[in-house]
Amino acid sequence: MESQKVAVVTGASSGIGKEISLKLLSLNYKVIGVSRTIENAIITHENFIPLQADLANMKATLKVCEILKQEDVYILINAAGFGKFEPHEELSSKTIMDMTSLNLTTPMLLTNALLRTLKQNSGYLMNVNSIEALRASKFAGVYGATKAGLKAFGDSLFEETRKSGLSVTNINPDMTQSNFYDELRFETSPNEDEKLFPSDIADAVEHILGMRKGAVVSDYTIRSLKFGISKKSMT
Repeated sequence: MESQKVAVVTGASSGIGKEISLKLLSLNYKVIGVSRTIENAIITHENFIPLQADLANMKATLKVCEILKQEDVYILINAAGFGKFEPHEELSSKTIMDMTSLNLTTPMLLTNALLRTLKQNSGYLMNVNSIEALRASKFAGVYGATKAGLKAFGDSLFEETRKSGLSVTNINPDMTQSNFYDELRFETSPNEDEKLFPSDIADAVEHILGMRKGAVVSDYTIRSLKFGISKKSMT
């Protein structure tokens, strides 16, 4: 009997990461979900293993890397991330460092720790980037740079690992309804055709995994049918 394949998903406590984790569980993967706020009650499934860590913290991330090296990982999905959108001079140095660490450095460290295993297993590496990786937007200098950097990292790894059988995909979602916007001045539109849902990105993951192994969608960009955005009333 074939052993259950292992998937690691960061940002698994909410939003896109949680929805991807649920999708993978429904496809009979063992899922190790990593998040600062993860706990057993968030996803109650016998094949879900929560791993609590603040991935914006370098020491915590390196500890997670050592733990995950002990696992026979088949899929790594880097979904954790956050954004703050202000004039660049208004950003604190901590925000800049934390955003760069969580959005870019952490995925590179996790990939570094797991790449040999992923290649040996002819597995999958998926980076959840952003539409901001493909364009330039005001007030998004640091966020856009981290996501563009993550995309460049994925593009390079695709070329570097092609002989191994590893599939590398950059997923670039448009604005997706989640708690990503809780602390921001704007949020997704209330209209369903003007936003994405986390389930849309989870469906993309299922599509990628269901494709013939000899074919890879190296860039998977998902847009809402129409454009919409809602500004919050600041009181």
